[in-house]
Amino acid sequence: MSDAERQIAKARESLAFARYALAGEFAEEAGRSAYMAAFHAALAFILVRSGKSPKTHSGTRSEFARLAREEPRISREHVSLLAWSYELKNVADYDGEHRVSPVEAARAINEALQLVDTIADLIRSQ
Repeated sequence: MSDAERQIAKARESLAFARYALAGEFAEEAGRSAYMAAFHAALAFILVRSGKSPKTHSGTRSEFARLAREEPRISREHVSLLAWSYELKNVADYDGEHRVSPVEAARAINEALQLVDTIADLIRSQ
C-alpha cells in the first residue's frame, strides 16, 4: 500500500468515526473527525502530485489549494472544505464558548465523503 493509499484509509476511518460520533450526538467530535478525513484526503492528493508531505495543517491547506487548481475534478468547495472544517476542529479543541452544531457536523461529513471519494478515484486512475 502506498503512502497516499494509507492516507485515504485514514480518511475513511475518520469518516466512520465522524458518523459514529454524530449518531451518538457528539457533534464536536463528528466535526473534528470530518476535518481529519478531509485533511488526510488532501495529504493523499499532495503525495500523489508532489511526492512530499507538508509539515503543518496550514501548509497542507495551502499546498492542496495550489495543486487542486490544476485538477478539474476537485471543486472550489472541496478546497474550501479544509478551511471551514478546520474551524470546526478549532471550536471542538479550543473554544469553550461556541459549539459545533449537528447540522454543521453533518455537512462536514457529507462534504468530506465527497472529497475522499474524489481523491480516491484520482489515485486509482493514476
